[in-house]
Amino acid sequence: MVEKTDHTGRWPSLYDPFRNIGARLAEWLSPASEASGGKDSYEIAMELPGVSEADVDLTVENGVLTIRGEKKTHEERKGDTWYFSERQYGAFRRSFRLPEDADADKASAKMTDGVLHVSVPKKAPKAPEEGRKIAISKG
Repeated sequence: MVEKTDHTGRWPSLYDPFRNIGARLAEWLSPASEASGGKDSYEIAMELPGVSEADVDLTVENGVLTIRGEKKTHEERKGDTWYFSERQYGAFRRSFRLPEDADADKASAKMTDGVLHVSVPKKAPKAPEEGRKIAISKG
């Protein structure tokens, strides 16, 4: 009889399949997003159907834009028989590192048809420094 062990030589635990379930659940609840950059700004769009604007919080700290929120259930109906539910509820958090030329102080956001649109303008490019003549004073 051959004993079956994992690559570490120990017996597999009953809980091994569930070891990383917290990270997998966070990914599952993470809203679909897309980011793009244009000539004048960076744009982030995040699908948030069923999420109220009041339940979304945007912050920028150290060049990182963080979007937090929660999709809440509206009510619990007692006595109903549920056959299935594919709706997702719970808290979410997504962070995006902004490029160095992003002007985070002028970021704006709006919610349209269940999609959060965040716009971060680009800083004006710095003009190249012109050289200047330094006068030599008499000692």
